[in-house]
Amino acid sequence: MSDGDRVPSAVMLRAMVSLGGMFVFLAVAMFLPAGDIRWAKGWFFLLVFLVLVILNVVYLSRANPDIFVARSKIHEGTKSWDKVVVFFLLVLFALIFPLAALDAGRFHWSTVPPWLNIVGYVFFILGVVGSVWAMSVNKFAEPSVRIQTERGHRVVDTGPYAIVRHPYYLASFFLVGGIPLALGSYWALIPATIGSLVLIVRTALEDRTLQNELEGYREYTRRVRYRLIPGVW
Repeated sequence: MSDGDRVPSAVMLRAMVSLGGMFVFLAVAMFLPAGDIRWAKGWFFLLVFLVLVILNVVYLSRANPDIFVARSKIHEGTKSWDKVVVFFLLVLFALIFPLAALDAGRFHWSTVPPWLNIVGYVFFILGVVGSVWAMSVNKFAEPSVRIQTERGHRVVDTGPYAIVRHPYYLASFFLVGGIPLALGSYWALIPATIGSLVLIVRTALEDRTLQNELEGYREYTRRVRYRLIPGVW
């Protein structure tokens, strides 16, 4: 990236607008179903979310500013099957919040003990940290699956990619699994679990695509054998 590896102002502005939109969406998706603007668990989650976002933006703007361009949109050349997968993943992720609000904020179907709320935040924070670690070393970590020929796409095998081939997805399991527990809802684990299963399918499809189309990836799979969980898969 030119200009001393700084994030272009237009790209950073678009990222800030997107993050602001995400914050507004989360607020509406939680407090409207909860029926109570005073829902403490919702506000605490939004506070943690906001702090983490600010820290991550500051860190990534220095560690890997290219990632803001990579993740700014769904780029041309995205695999057609992945557009469908991304749509379902976004819907399932979005469902977590209103379902958690209906459960924990309005009807109280679940009784999640405080210690499990804490576990949820631990998982959530681990997921965020893991995903940021992956993005900090991989400028090709776009939100969709494609071979980025115009960006000189190559294999990344440093940082968490020296441990598993898809560390961002591994971190995502912790993130989406932690949110329902942090908000105090067992029911919200349903879309989180379905989304995790879809993500496993996406991991397999993406890994096959990279093996077939990205130079050097097959050799990489012989060095790093496991896709998501060391010693398992």
